[in-house]
Amino acid sequence: MIGIMMLVVFIFTILLGFPIAFTLVALSVMFGYYAVGDTIFPLLVQRAYGVMSNDVLISVPLFLFMGYMIERSNILDRLFFSIQIALRRVPGSLGVATLATCALFATATGIVGAVVTLMGVLALPAMLRAGYDRRLATGLIAAGGCLGILIPPSIMLILYGAMAGVSVVRLYAAALLPGLLLAGLYITYVIGRAVFDPKSAPKMQDDEHQIPTWEVLKLLVTSFVPLAALILSVLGAILFGLATPHEAAGIGSLGSIILAIAYKAWTWEKFKEAVFLTGRASAMVCWLFVGSYIFSSVFSLLGGHHVVEGWFNALSLEGWQFMLLTQVIIFILGWPLEWTEIIIIFVPIFLPLLSNYGIDPVFFGVLVALNIQTSFLTPPMAMSAFYLKGVAPKGIELEDIFRGMIPFLMCVFLSLILVYAFPGIVTWLPTLLYG
Repeated sequence: MIGIMMLVVFIFTILLGFPIAFTLVALSVMFGYYAVGDTIFPLLVQRAYGVMSNDVLISVPLFLFMGYMIERSNILDRLFFSIQIALRRVPGSLGVATLATCALFATATGIVGAVVTLMGVLALPAMLRAGYDRRLATGLIAAGGCLGILIPPSIMLILYGAMAGVSVVRLYAAALLPGLLLAGLYITYVIGRAVFDPKSAPKMQDDEHQIPTWEVLKLLVTSFVPLAALILSVLGAILFGLATPHEAAGIGSLGSIILAIAYKAWTWEKFKEAVFLTGRASAMVCWLFVGSYIFSSVFSLLGGHHVVEGWFNALSLEGWQFMLLTQVIIFILGWPLEWTEIIIIFVPIFLPLLSNYGIDPVFFGVLVALNIQTSFLTPPMAMSAFYLKGVAPKGIELEDIFRGMIPFLMCVFLSLILVYAFPGIVTWLPTLLYG
C-alpha cells in the first residue's frame, strides 16, 4: 500500500507542475527513509554514481551537441528549398518536401521542439502562400517534427537501452524500418490528399517547373548531400559495428562543426550557445535517471513491483493482451507527461514483466517509441502543437493545429498495428546484421 501510495503521490505532484527530477529524489528519500531508514542516503549516492558512470549515456550529450550545431548551421532553408524543387512534379510536392525535410532534420537533431519551430517558421508560410489547407499544413509539420524520437540516431532509444539493459545498436537497427514506415505513411497521406482533394494541396506554379535539371542537382549536392552523408556515416558506423554509439556520436559532433564552418555559419557565440544547451539538456536527462533509479529502488523495497506484477498475473493475460494494455497505458500517460518521464519512470515498471509473457524488450522498445509519437500529437497536451502555435502566422488557431494532427495520429495507430501484425518489420534488420 505504501509503494502504491508513493506512485500516486508522485503522479499528483508532477501534475501540479513541480520539477520532475527533484520530485523523484525528494519522494524517494521520504518514502525510502520510512522503508530502510538511514540506508536511503548511501543508496542515493550509489545510484547517482551509477548513472554518471554509465557508458551508454556518453552518447547523449554528443548527439545533443551534434543536433544543436546543425540547427545553427543555417542549412535548413537550403535543404527545404532543394527538396521542394526536386519533388516539384509530385502531387502535394510542398507538403512532401516539408515532411522529407522534417524527417532528415529530425534525424540529425532529435530535438522535437527545434524541428517543429524551425519548420513552422520556414515551411508553414510557404504552404499557406501556395494555398494549402491550413489544417493539413500545420498537421504535417507537427507530425513530421516528431520523427526524430523514433528514427535513429534517437536519444529516446539510448535512454530506453540504458533502462532496459539492451543493445542500443540493436535498437537502432530495429527502429529504422518502422521509422521509415511511419514517414512513408505520412507522405502517402499527403499525396493521397493532394490527388483526391487538389484544393487542399495545390500544385506548384508553372514558373517553378522551369529550373534546369543541372541546377536542381547542384542544389541537392550543396544542401541535401552533406547532411545526409553526415547522418548516414554516423548511423552506418553504428549499425555495421565500425564504431560504438558514443564514438559515432563524437564523429557526428565533429562533422556538425565542419558543416557549420563550411556553410559559413560557425561563430564562437553559436558554439558557446550549443555547448550551454547541450549541458543543460544532458543535466536534465542525468538527474531524471538519478531520480528514477532511486525511485524504482525504493518502489521495489516497498513491494510496489510485486503489487503491479500480481495485478497483471491476476488478470491472466496473454502476451498480446499484455502488450495492448501496456500500450494503452503509455498512450494515456502521453497526455500529461513528456516522453522522458514515460521512458525513465513508467516503462521500467513494465520491463520486469516482459519475460513472463515472452516479449522481446527490443520489440517492446520500438513499439513504445512509436507509441510515444502520440504524446506529441494528442490534444489537449500535444506539445508539438504548442511549439508550432508559438511561431505560426496570425489566423492559425490551436484548434486548426489539433484537427490537422488527427489524420497523422491515425497514421501512428496504423503503424503500430502493422508492426505488431508483421513483427518482421522490427526484427528483420537486426537479425540480418547481428543474427
